[in-house]
Amino acid sequence: MNPPLSRLPAVALVRRARARLKAGGVLAYSTESCFGLGCNPRDPRAIRRVLAIKARPNHKGLIVIADSLERIRPLVAPLSAADEAELMRHWPGPYTFLLPASRRVPPLLRGRHHKVAVRVTAHGEAARLCRALGSALVSTSANRAGQKSLRTARGCRRTFGDRVLTLPGRIGKRRKPSTIIDFATGRVLR
Repeated sequence: MNPPLSRLPAVALVRRARARLKAGGVLAYSTESCFGLGCNPRDPRAIRRVLAIKARPNHKGLIVIADSLERIRPLVAPLSAADEAELMRHWPGPYTFLLPASRRVPPLLRGRHHKVAVRVTAHGEAARLCRALGSALVSTSANRAGQKSLRTARGCRRTFGDRVLTLPGRIGKRRKPSTIIDFATGRVLR
């Protein structure tokens, strides 16, 4: 019998999470305001799994979080130095920006849009997870579409079972999800 994830040493936990991502699997992990469902943002098979688990329409697109701009860079079209400086005025923080997507972004990640939603997270555990995995992560609220976002690992385990590797963690103090802003226009979408 496997020990509970909360009792595994950090190195073993990261190893299991990395193996799950490599196999196209889905993780549940703590974020600023709730638990998130995530996967490798470059793996269309994994993105389809996230959408199926949530019962989320394909056309909506998904957010990607990372611990640094460097991890987001491959997902977006080239940015000017001025644009990067402006983004870094808000990051790490609770601001998700819509930026022009690079050609390497899977269409399911963008949904029906030509832009991709990205954020450098200020949540320490989520940032450490990205750093430990060496990857940005899809980050959508851990819930079925239209239902309340889950705020505990226990709730994620109960709701998703073995379909998701639920990592232990604590959510941040934010009550609302990140603000979504179209970077080109400054329009606030959420």
